[in-house]
Amino acid sequence: MDIILGSGSPRRLELLRAVGIEPQVLAPDIDESVRFGEIAQDYVRRLAATKLDAVMRCAGAVGVGTIVIAADTTVEIDEAILGKPDDNHQAVAMLRSLSGREHRVHTGLAVAVAGPGCRGVEWQGHVEVVTSRVWFRTLTETQIADYVATGEPSDKAGAYAIQGGGALFVDHFDGSLDAIIGLPIERLREICAGLGHRLG
Repeated sequence: MDIILGSGSPRRLELLRAVGIEPQVLAPDIDESVRFGEIAQDYVRRLAATKLDAVMRCAGAVGVGTIVIAADTTVEIDEAILGKPDDNHQAVAMLRSLSGREHRVHTGLAVAVAGPGCRGVEWQGHVEVVTSRVWFRTLTETQIADYVATGEPSDKAGAYAIQGGGALFVDHFDGSLDAIIGLPIERLREICAGLGHRLG
């Protein structure tokens, strides 16, 4: 069975490898801008679906049983979407806004499985959003500055990594840790099973 990960995220690759899956990686180049009036759930759903479509178009000939996986993750607080910070100043501002408060982490998950059809291979797909809730401890300015100085927040939605140094900021969470990191593995397995294929 061929598995294609439509993401350049090292976190998503690590999550798949942790359960014994070594996918082919195809990182699509898409516009990740937020559309006017777009809410966080719709945003990550759209990006995941767009990534999936881009990967399916560039993957070339595939065999029956090929699985394509795409995902996108963002942080939402007060209905504002917190993506990856543009610079250290924005990372500091994001962490200040999360300090001492609850926020939501939305991961758009898009999956397609190649099955037999009357014209050769035909795709079956599924797209959904997995939402988790995270509560931050109250952070000091020194804690924020020291964390931003490590460089870890630079490519993370909401400017923190729960699987890294950002774990120290988390009081507790409700939902899927894998989804907060970027790829809900158990839900992914359920979706693949529903499409008639076992993942891992």
